[in-house]
Amino acid sequence: MTGRTAVRTARAERAAATRARIVAAATPLFVERGYLDTTMAVLAGAAGVAVQTLYLSFGSKAAVLEAVWAATGDDQPTGWHELLVDAPDGPTALARHVAATAAVLERRHRIAAVLAAAAADPEPAALLAKARAEAWAWHTAAVDELADRAGFTIDITVQRATEIVGALLSQEAYGLLVGEHGWATADWTAWITRHLTADLFPT
Repeated sequence: MTGRTAVRTARAERAAATRARIVAAATPLFVERGYLDTTMAVLAGAAGVAVQTLYLSFGSKAAVLEAVWAATGDDQPTGWHELLVDAPDGPTALARHVAATAAVLERRHRIAAVLAAAAADPEPAALLAKARAEAWAWHTAAVDELADRAGFTIDITVQRATEIVGALLSQEAYGLLVGEHGWATADWTAWITRHLTADLFPT
């Protein structure tokens, strides 16, 4: 490694460490204060950086929020599709999809609530719309896989089945029962699995 390369590498590592520190500090602030009341000055102070550094690292508060959202993890965990394909039957595949979704919702529902509350602002609204579109695509792919399994309902269309899955496995449903009413994630997952199994794979 040349001297210049080493300097560039070290600089990139410092920049990445600074970004990570800002994201770590921003996450609880957005959850506790909301998007509007979490100013760039507040973010900089919590992260221990200058406001100028914050702008140089992200450019805007909306970009910080987007980085916080990204840091909570992908909407499609690695190996998710293989878990569905390898399931021995439809109900098992469905249960695996619910469990994978619950893991994502558990990580993201607080930040999702921040996005929803800030939706009057165009940038958080755009991020929320993108997140919902990605979730819809994920559930669509899952239901397409489930529809090919023996026992899948013939009483409703695949489109309607996808709408049901998307509604029950939404951030809003999770936030209401787990976030507001205090359900354990395991209880919520079991309840959702029972209801979706009854709708999609009736005996």
